[in-house]
Amino acid sequence: MTRARADKPRRFDANLVVIGAGSGGLVAALIAATVKAKVTLVERHRMGGDCLNTGCVPSKSLLRSAKMLSYMARAKEFGLQRAVAEFDFADVMERVQSVIKKIEPNDSVERYTSLGVDCVSGDATIVSPWRVRVGERAGERVGERAGERVGERAGERVGEKEITTRNIVVATGGAPFVPPIPGLQEADYVTSDTIWELRALPRRFVVLGGGPIGCELAQAFARFGAEVTQVERNPRLLMREDEDASALVQGRFEAEGVRVLANHQAVRVESAHGERRLVCEGEGGAVAVPFDLMLVAVGRTPNTAGLGLEEVGVALRENGAVEVDDYLRTSVPTIYACGDVTGPYQFTHTASHQAWYAAVNPLFGMFRRFKVDYSVIPWTTFTDPEVARVGLNEQEAARANVPVEVTRFDLAELDRALADGEGRGFVKVLTPPGKDRILGVTIVGHHAGDLAAEFVLAMKWKLGLKKVMGTIHIYPTLAEASKFAASTWRKAHAPQGLLAWVGKFHAARR
Repeated sequence: MTRARADKPRRFDANLVVIGAGSGGLVAALIAATVKAKVTLVERHRMGGDCLNTGCVPSKSLLRSAKMLSYMARAKEFGLQRAVAEFDFADVMERVQSVIKKIEPNDSVERYTSLGVDCVSGDATIVSPWRVRVGERAGERVGERAGERVGERAGERVGEKEITTRNIVVATGGAPFVPPIPGLQEADYVTSDTIWELRALPRRFVVLGGGPIGCELAQAFARFGAEVTQVERNPRLLMREDEDASALVQGRFEAEGVRVLANHQAVRVESAHGERRLVCEGEGGAVAVPFDLMLVAVGRTPNTAGLGLEEVGVALRENGAVEVDDYLRTSVPTIYACGDVTGPYQFTHTASHQAWYAAVNPLFGMFRRFKVDYSVIPWTTFTDPEVARVGLNEQEAARANVPVEVTRFDLAELDRALADGEGRGFVKVLTPPGKDRILGVTIVGHHAGDLAAEFVLAMKWKLGLKKVMGTIHIYPTLAEASKFAASTWRKAHAPQGLLAWVGKFHAARR
């Protein structure tokens, strides 16, 4: 008998132990409780994870305030002589916290306990394929934030305990990656985790990174009045998106005063003449960018340290992410993983999607297992204009040598977009040549993320552009953009021979 086999308990405290109470862990625990399994959820810090506390919720709250200021700056476009807002940046950031607190009860210990989840506070260590040791972090409880305690009962005081379980789900998420740039550690920098502690607007703000997080916050801070410089080592912002999409966003940034330094590599941070400067190397040589505060937004790394994963035999990828199979099972058959800790997509909604498989497969895998489905994964970068995508885009199709037909509808032709003063952007649909099957969609424009939903549904249930065109859309709405994009495709495939014959038919009747 092997040592691991000898360690297997005869009886178990739980059917499932979920480590991490972010979007993936919360959904996995809820599913397990819903099907009457005994589930323990372990969280070392705050319920809700990154999405609630430092990610989606605070960032979108901040962007909303910045959007209000942008409309005031555009007052004359709407027939108004002048619109001015007086604000204190500290009040804006307090509003962000108030939004978090409004949503917080949905992810709270109280709610999950009432739903049948055993919530435990502390640091989890996997000590065997069937055992999780939890050590309480002194002075903290699940749900604590900035010195205050959320709720009267915020998790069990455990000291140190060991929980035996048939299966384990690792859903510990990720953390901002801070590159080893000389002088950076001595500089005044923030990440997407710590920027929410700000209460004073920096005068000169440098954003290191041109991905979604960097782009969203660069535009927001510029709208609040900071002098923003965005540094990106790639040739353009939002490199995952097509060039026309990122060009539209970058053009808007520059029109709003953001200085974009694409094709620039950050090489060091230095102090000179009483100020900090980020030194970058570009095609034209070195550029020194003075700053009062820097946001480092160059990617995220999986949270796997200290969990005991490698000690029990769980394989990790080169980037530190947990290696899983098509069923989200790790190299240790009793341990599963979901969300940012494994990837491949780092989105809240993808973590929730994976959580279903990570919970159902260990609980019911002896009867049937389910392969995780990544066929239709949408996402949005919430800049202004927004960039939404699902499926293939042109650059991916070209790299994969997938033949596609591109249909484009410009929002400058949409009545509602013009009425709203938002006639910038487009809907771009990729289909196989001559066919209406949707392979991918990119939407750039006002509420692009909302507009993408119809195409996500169509792709999921294999509805082609003809079905989209044949659906009644309310006039005047932005949603008509989907119908008009489908109509554009249909016009390009009109049966010319039949139309010529019909023309002769009508001429004869005259």
